[in-house]
Amino acid sequence: MPGLIKHGAITRDDWLPPVADAELAPPEHLPTLSQCLALAEEAGPAVQLEPGEGVADLLPLLARLSLVAINFPVFTDGRGFSYGRELRERGYSGELRAVGNFLPDQMHYLQRCGFDAFQFSDQTRLEEGLRQLNLFSEHYQGAIDQPLPLFRRRA
Repeated sequence: MPGLIKHGAITRDDWLPPVADAELAPPEHLPTLSQCLALAEEAGPAVQLEPGEGVADLLPLLARLSLVAINFPVFTDGRGFSYGRELRERGYSGELRAVGNFLPDQMHYLQRCGFDAFQFSDQTRLEEGLRQLNLFSEHYQGAIDQPLPLFRRRA
């Protein structure tokens, strides 16, 4: 099982990557959005979104999902940032995981968009990623993790 950073610590993952060409997700593998939607009411507690799929189809399922993984196939594709923010703004409170080819220095911004778990394609980046999460203690702008900007938090 691959490693990931979850709630500020390195841990092991219980899920295997999706098998996109299967009709249904094999046991212990993250289902794709189409596999999840095919099961409708019987869908499991997790799903992985790909760029271009958007979150609209996922919204009716949010209450029963405990894990939404968003794939970043290349670090230059920023759609996953918007997906994470939108899911949090629409009330999703489960684990929001970034998976794939993002950079350790993007993790801080992913966290500000609501991501709380990070799984690199390159497992050697876990320690660097953990260090990057703790670079800043205060932020001037409001975001998902701190909606009030700094000037409104000052008494």
